[in-house]
Amino acid sequence: MVHYGLIGCGMMGREHIQNIKLLPDTRISVVYDPVAELAQSAAELAGGAHIANSIDALLAHEQLDAIVIVSPNHLHASQLMQISAKRTLPILCEKPLYTNPNDAAQIKSFAESYGAPVWVAMEYRYMPPVAALIARAEDATGGISMLTVREHRFPFLPKIGDWNRFNANTGGTLVEKCCHFFDLMRLILKSEPIRVMASAGQTLNHKDEVYDGKTSDIWDNGYVILDFESGARAMLELCMFAEGSEYQEEIHAVGPDGKIACHVPGPGRFWPATLGPAPLPQLVISPRSPKGPQRMDIPVDPALLAAGDHNGSTFYQHQRFNAVIRNAGEVEVTLDDGARAVAMGMAAQESARTGQAVLL
Repeated sequence: MVHYGLIGCGMMGREHIQNIKLLPDTRISVVYDPVAELAQSAAELAGGAHIANSIDALLAHEQLDAIVIVSPNHLHASQLMQISAKRTLPILCEKPLYTNPNDAAQIKSFAESYGAPVWVAMEYRYMPPVAALIARAEDATGGISMLTVREHRFPFLPKIGDWNRFNANTGGTLVEKCCHFFDLMRLILKSEPIRVMASAGQTLNHKDEVYDGKTSDIWDNGYVILDFESGARAMLELCMFAEGSEYQEEIHAVGPDGKIACHVPGPGRFWPATLGPAPLPQLVISPRSPKGPQRMDIPVDPALLAAGDHNGSTFYQHQRFNAVIRNAGEVEVTLDDGARAVAMGMAAQESARTGQAVLL
């Protein structure tokens, strides 16, 4: 039996619980959240987990084999440091790894000294249609020259304390929301970015929301263009007032031999029942010769869709992390991966703010 401790019991914390419960011989043994009602609800969802009254109390819990951090973004770095000072256990830490540029050196030092595996939760890698694209991209394109990631989705959801309405807490939209996509770009292109150019801002969402006298400043749309060492170019297109879209994420990769694309629907709970069944994820391969797209449905197990909003990817991520805990697998999304994705997001934020390209 693998015993987990969970730090953070909000909406995403509940998704982690639901997916851990699908794994054999696992148990969420202890949970912590400063909001007592959230901790109580998560403990019940976990099947009777112990409720700790602090992170130190969670770390002192005897039956503990791994920790999952699902707290607000700006707390991740300090909580990693707090854990390292008390106990050395495998950690799965939600993205983004940090939100303050001043934390970068501390995270690097932590990575060099911490004695257990740490996995950064970039679950978009494990969405079945995205994984299918990654596996077939090289053959379909003959080597990728251009990569486009589009996310057309709903606005940021309400969170406890409204922490996700402010750049200071999230790192900014191009860090908070988009580090997933920058991680995918590095993974798919097998190369590092060298230059970032962005245009982004707050056009529609949350502009009239005021919390403790402060107006929300979180961006809701943008374009980011990146040059990579390999010579490839990549672009991100984000719109967070496009919840009427058939697909939420679309990735297109093009090379000398052809094009490959995947289409990922958003959470099924947001799909209008009046429209019938939600669209199936798709993979589309379009060779230059002979012309003609080849379409493949990539269905996802309904039990995994019911366990969260990320197209089954949270389960597959936990399946692999569980293998790491059992010494039967390797960390696939490292602290370095997490830090590089944050750096790309911060460069995009800076480029959009200044109107200047940023070199990495």
